[in-house]
Amino acid sequence: MKMQFLGLIVLICLGRYAGAQVDSLMHVLKAAKEDSDKVLLLYSIGEPYENSEPEVAKAYYRQALQLSQKIGWKTGEIKFASYYTAVLNMQGSFDSSLKINLEALAKAKKMNNDMAIIKTSLNVASSYNLLSKNDSTLYYYMQGLSKLEKIGDKHMLAIVYNNLAKIYLDIGQPEKGIGYGKSGVLIARQQKDLVQLAYGLVNLGVNYSEIKDYAQALACFNEALQISKLKGDKSVESTLYLNIADIDYQQGNYAACKNKFEQALAIAEELELYETAAISLKGLAMYYLQTNNYPAAIRFADSALAIARQNSIRGQSVKIYKLLSDIYYASQDFKKAREYDEKQDMLNDSINQDNLKEITQQYETQYETARKDLQIKEQQDALQQRRTLNYLLAGIALALLIIAGLIYVNFRHRQKLQQVKINELETEKQLTATEAVLKGEEQERTRLAKDLHDGLGGMLSGIKYSLNNMKENLIMTPDNAQTFERSLDMLDSSIREMRRVAHNMMPEILLKYGLDIALKEFCTEIDRSGVIHANYHSIDMNKASVGQTESVAIYRIVQELVNNTIKHGHAKNVLVQAHISLQEKLLAVTVEDDGKGFDTTLLKNAQGMGWMNIKNRLDFLQGRVDVHSSPDKGTSVLIEINI
Repeated sequence: MKMQFLGLIVLICLGRYAGAQVDSLMHVLKAAKEDSDKVLLLYSIGEPYENSEPEVAKAYYRQALQLSQKIGWKTGEIKFASYYTAVLNMQGSFDSSLKINLEALAKAKKMNNDMAIIKTSLNVASSYNLLSKNDSTLYYYMQGLSKLEKIGDKHMLAIVYNNLAKIYLDIGQPEKGIGYGKSGVLIARQQKDLVQLAYGLVNLGVNYSEIKDYAQALACFNEALQISKLKGDKSVESTLYLNIADIDYQQGNYAACKNKFEQALAIAEELELYETAAISLKGLAMYYLQTNNYPAAIRFADSALAIARQNSIRGQSVKIYKLLSDIYYASQDFKKAREYDEKQDMLNDSINQDNLKEITQQYETQYETARKDLQIKEQQDALQQRRTLNYLLAGIALALLIIAGLIYVNFRHRQKLQQVKINELETEKQLTATEAVLKGEEQERTRLAKDLHDGLGGMLSGIKYSLNNMKENLIMTPDNAQTFERSLDMLDSSIREMRRVAHNMMPEILLKYGLDIALKEFCTEIDRSGVIHANYHSIDMNKASVGQTESVAIYRIVQELVNNTIKHGHAKNVLVQAHISLQEKLLAVTVEDDGKGFDTTLLKNAQGMGWMNIKNRLDFLQGRVDVHSSPDKGTSVLIEINI
């Protein structure tokens, strides 16, 4: 079992500075006037408490905000976001952090302060990253990075490059993360900024770990550990202990990894870092599983689960359920193991439902806002008409005729508005029905894939584990031993086939890494099967994000087209190309083959489920399709959707 490496996201801070002794600052505070200097003083006093006594730091920051509001100093209010959310992020309150940073960004835009807009935008991006919303994260980072590079603020560039190293790790591009991480570390060294150097080394080391370059990773982690101890940053120190422990675990140095997990746990308990505590306890449970001390493994895993559940850290809860299942399988308690498999499935389903609910609420909010705007406009139109009518009633007979004309025009106008509204409702009804069908299909695919992979897969793996244990204790004739080995090989083949089917029903790579990586992996698997030679090319797919709903629909369309090529086209080669045009805000996907082709006029009356599924998905995405084909000349299908 492999742990998740931990990186660090650093908030961009508006004029943060530290260094003065707290005692001397407290002496100055007693005589300070209620002005902007006192606000800055309160921030300076609170900052040294962030890692050791976070609630004390938050109290000083709230005082600074109240004073800023009292004297009307907007810059002080914006500074509050960078200070206060830094503590919230350490405590795992990511939703609250995002809300405060978004409010700060709105205030910066009202002030029309370019530097404040850049910094608050980058803080919003950091909050989205902590919430694992990578599309929003990259959007806000890239909005500010080009302007920031022109300004040449080295301190901020070091932070942004270090953060981008973490983000590209999250989306499965560690090589790109290493490039940004090296740039951030280089600037931090040049600036002699030990804090940013430590953060940069952590993120760079995590990217090296992801590509299994453990020597480079350990060099980064050990240097960062020395810096964090020197600066007294225990939060970063605990992160480094976890990462070093993970490398020890991967390399089989179990005694060393146990020591590091215990050091991380001690710091987590001291600073109330609940997620770090849960991960540390999980790591100790993994250690005891490897050393076959199943009671100790269960005890530590249960403790980790209790912390994760008490603090609603559902991502870690899923992983701990999986770990408990592995422990019980290893200890031959298959009933308990299956119970934890079921709990893992239930929690995964709950997380997926919550994500769907959040998306639905966003759509409902957008709809309500648009509806209210329309109502306001209609009321304004009606008010203007009444005023016009009052003026005309004071006129003469000619004015009466004009009024009659206006009433007629207004009547016709209302008729047109009603017709437009009816058309919009019809369109919305059709889209809603299509969306419900597509979501239901994907949910059922996901459920079946999970049942196969986690339910049947877990049972087959448990059977294999039991058979392997039995083999060592059985005395068999050579013929029986050969038959037993063949049975194990057949069981391995069954497990692989089950996983392949589950992957095709709902590939995890699409949900984790996005459309570009999923399409590339799909074509690679097709090519590897030998049925047909498949190639995939993409252009600028990493420069913009595609929503999950759109990604799933496009992925299914490409699947259907490639399957049609294999089943009906009798082609030897198929080429899939994807291109995002940022200027036109357009995603174009092309599927071409050298098969026998067909008469495209037949599509007008096509009733097959495959083509109907493609049309339904494109109608839902409001996309366009262009098919070029003729007998013996292959087929080319172009799909375009707006992003």
